[in-house]
Amino acid sequence: MIQGPKDVTQLFPEECLIREISGKPRLSIGIPKEDSRIETRLPLTPEGVAIITDEGHSVYIERGAGLPMSYSDMQFSEAGAFLVDSPEEVFSAEIVFKITPPSIEQLHMMKNRSTIFSMLQLSNLSKDAIELMMHKKMNAIAYELIKDEQKAFPVVNSIAEIEGNAAIAIISDLMSSEHGGKGVLLGGVAGITPPEVVIIGASITGSVAARTALGLGAMVKIFDHDINKLRKIQHYLGRMVFTSVIHPSVLFKALASADAVIGNLRYINGSDRFMVSEDLVKTMKKGSVIVDMSVDQGGCFETSEFRTLANPVFVKHGIIHYCVPNISARVGRTASIALSNIFTPIILKIGTSGSVKQSITDSSGFRHGAYVFSGIMVNRLIGDYYNIASNDIGLFLTGY
Repeated sequence: MIQGPKDVTQLFPEECLIREISGKPRLSIGIPKEDSRIETRLPLTPEGVAIITDEGHSVYIERGAGLPMSYSDMQFSEAGAFLVDSPEEVFSAEIVFKITPPSIEQLHMMKNRSTIFSMLQLSNLSKDAIELMMHKKMNAIAYELIKDEQKAFPVVNSIAEIEGNAAIAIISDLMSSEHGGKGVLLGGVAGITPPEVVIIGASITGSVAARTALGLGAMVKIFDHDINKLRKIQHYLGRMVFTSVIHPSVLFKALASADAVIGNLRYINGSDRFMVSEDLVKTMKKGSVIVDMSVDQGGCFETSEFRTLANPVFVKHGIIHYCVPNISARVGRTASIALSNIFTPIILKIGTSGSVKQSITDSSGFRHGAYVFSGIMVNRLIGDYYNIASNDIGLFLTGY
């Protein structure tokens, strides 16, 4: 009978036995259950688990983890995962994949020199948690910081595409009378001036949100620091969209007439910090909507508050605010499939290389995702945010 990850004596199928005989390393991967009130996504689907376990690796998943996105325990079990009843069994794995940043309690369950993969969500990650990772000589990888071979951010880009569409759906919902909005339809109607949507940040999220809003018939204005991003989005969407660098007087006028504003600047990946002041928010039309998609990295609006899916909406100065770090969790199954498509090949590459440390050494893109390496803070921006001294990760790779 197969026991949990702490049990040394296990029975292996033929493929696993071949791997053991050949000396290839086997990975132990834990997937804990998230709090379904605030998070519905998982990093791996049953399909991803099947691919990983077919390679001889062990996946331990907490019972009920997949229920928020309609994946049953049976589906994970049939894919080859070991179902466990307690978080302690999951967090005792060599590598833990989760969505929300780890808590102090969860980190205490993890072994020294183990590895945690999660979203970064600076507003939801504590300095104490990072210092505990450092004390336990752990590796910490942020999904948002991982790069692929094309130097792009696969998790950010994939989730951004989902959230760009979701943001417009949220705005459309909140603008209705049913949810306290002005009763405005986010769409073009003959003889009626279309609503105005202002987007701050010409990222993938911004471009997808703009495309969706334009498709409904809204008037769209996009602002960004980077003229090259604006040029690309103008070429992508055509003359129907208004673009501008972030100029105070131009943005002031746009916000004053806007029916909805989306903020999606990403600071950790290098964007210059910008925040719409509370005084400027006060000039917006009563009943208009703000969706702050950068709240996990400090936010784009001074009036923003870090909220969860359990209580995402609040009103301040007559403006409806929607501020959660995980908008894609509204469509947890779609988001989980997208994440699993990214993480499955990453796990297989880790298995081929033999360890997380070796993968970090071998791949510059994967290395970019590490912010704690063997107990050392190696990301300057995150270190500065928490007032923790950081080092260049390259200084520590030659020893492995």
